[in-house]
Amino acid sequence: MNEFPRTTVGGLSVSRLIVGTNWFLGYSHTSAAKDRFLKEYQTAQRMADVMAVFFSAGVDTVMGPASEKLFEAIKIAEDRTGRGAIRVITPSFNVLPGGKPENEPERVFDYCRDNETVFCFPHTSVTDRLLDRLHGVVRGMDEYSAMIRQRGMIPGLSTHQPESVVIADESGADVESYIQLYNAAGFLMHLEVDWVMRIIQNAKKPVMTIKPLAAGSLLPPVGLAFVWNTLRDQDMVTIGTTTPDEATECIDLSLTFLERRLPGHELQKTRSKQAVQSAAKAK
Repeated sequence: MNEFPRTTVGGLSVSRLIVGTNWFLGYSHTSAAKDRFLKEYQTAQRMADVMAVFFSAGVDTVMGPASEKLFEAIKIAEDRTGRGAIRVITPSFNVLPGGKPENEPERVFDYCRDNETVFCFPHTSVTDRLLDRLHGVVRGMDEYSAMIRQRGMIPGLSTHQPESVVIADESGADVESYIQLYNAAGFLMHLEVDWVMRIIQNAKKPVMTIKPLAAGSLLPPVGLAFVWNTLRDQDMVTIGTTTPDEATECIDLSLTFLERRLPGHELQKTRSKQAVQSAAKAK
């Protein structure tokens, strides 16, 4: 398998495909029952099985929360493949006085640093609370970025609101990249897809897009074809998978679309498709 294409963020080389972790940690965006299944099913070993497929293909960048279980799984996959992971961690922390002491920003950033975090992007649950549309700033972002840099990590901004990207660009916020929702279904996106497409195209920094399959609402060939054919060469796609086979399929499809080819992947079989079986064979 070819080494996956790369880009540069904050002076560091990262894979353009990023390992997502919602399907590891139980954030299905589907139902409480699905969340419980994922949390029970996904042991650190099973998560490492999936990540090892990505790492072996040169997809060595992982995005997720500051999670002990995730950090353990990354270590297992690193040891198994001999390839170090680039950790993009999206921590949540107190933004007002009176919160739990362990959730104070300093302690959370220390925890990220101590677990080999490379990129520290405060989560949308933090940054979107700080978005000030009236004054055109993300309140406190530069102070948080300074704390992140003091610990040897690279700051960025995770958002579900596309205005955050525009406001951070225009205000000159100290961030090296943005995490932004982007999928053909418009899932969880606050503006129409074409508006978000234009915002990403005009962003001053590389953009790490998330939820390309709209939490499973889009078939992989559909969702991946859209993002890879509408993003810039410096932008990235974060994909969550549950099994090693799913990881392999997403890698292969992504490489196919980046090469501007149609996929020849194996199609799923059901009895209702018997009349069109001959058409299912890739040419």
